[in-house]
Amino acid sequence: MIPKKACYLVIIFLWIGPSLFSDALMAQKDSLKSHQILLFPVLTKSIETSWSFGVASSSTFKFSKKDTASRTSNIQTIMLYSLKKQFVAAINGAQYFKNERYILNEQMSYSSFPDKFWGLGKHSPDSAEEDYTFQQYYIYLHLMRHLGNNIFAGVLFEYQNLLEVNYKKGGLFDQQQVVGRNGSKISGLGLSLTFDNRTNAFAPNSGSFAQIYFNHFNPIFGSEYLYTNFVIDLRKYISVSSKDVLAFQGYSYSNIGNEIPLRSLATLGGMGSMRGYYDGRYRDRQQLVFQTELRHSFNKRFGAVAFGNIGDVGHNFTDFSLPDLKYTYGAGLRYAINRSEKLNLRLDYGIGPGKNHGLYFELGEAF
Repeated sequence: MIPKKACYLVIIFLWIGPSLFSDALMAQKDSLKSHQILLFPVLTKSIETSWSFGVASSSTFKFSKKDTASRTSNIQTIMLYSLKKQFVAAINGAQYFKNERYILNEQMSYSSFPDKFWGLGKHSPDSAEEDYTFQQYYIYLHLMRHLGNNIFAGVLFEYQNLLEVNYKKGGLFDQQQVVGRNGSKISGLGLSLTFDNRTNAFAPNSGSFAQIYFNHFNPIFGSEYLYTNFVIDLRKYISVSSKDVLAFQGYSYSNIGNEIPLRSLATLGGMGSMRGYYDGRYRDRQQLVFQTELRHSFNKRFGAVAFGNIGDVGHNFTDFSLPDLKYTYGAGLRYAINRSEKLNLRLDYGIGPGKNHGLYFELGEAF
């Protein structure tokens, strides 16, 4: 899933130590193979944050070293402060329980974040750019139960508390009467259905991932707004040679309701899709994105990618039209910090029309 409300995990390692430490652990006896912990300083750069610095950790493990059927679990933590005076503290992870009978995904974060807003809709002009700041607490939990044949049914919980929003009075937020511009609190429960036979959780070389879920936000659950969010996430990975993988993703994010708060709107751009656009350059109720990537491995440590994306936002799905679709393309480099788990550090540069372009240093693939 592409995170839309928690901005984090944009990471570049400052030294090669983590990979050496990882390789050393792999050479130890079996009891040490099941749990690897890396702690490291980080320096980051993205369109949204400029240069950031902080500390992060990555833990990969299996609940039982005898469990060869389950993929490796992971928990990542990070604390970052940027030159734009943005602060993010976050925990992100996926845990695969014995024989993958259950899978738990979680995202938890606190953000104090100066951001940008160009108004609502797919035609908002570059000249409309306004600055605003916010603080946000965010929790996302997704527990899935294996039903057999790589099919999972799940239950979701999402909580977001947006507070201390500061924006230009009389500007776009007020003119467009943006819901949640004075803060908001949402809480929702939902259900999911997932098919997942990917070979690896970090960088699959074959298999498919298909997930559909809805999350219903209601005052019954403590939400200030009543609406429902629907997501469809389809991915396919094809090994075209021993060194090349083709990856595809189709992603739909939609909201149904009369009032959708600011930080729950669909946004175009960011580190996970439409790389090259500022995350939030375009905002509206609905989003469609299609992206593809060719991944090439030079050896077990180094690789490169080329990617292309098309997508847009709209108030309704009838707003989408082929002539209006936005696009980006680009290329990147990969360095495996954990070769056995295919956990890559990636450096991507995305290019879109006009002034939309940017550099990304991140941990893990875009999708």
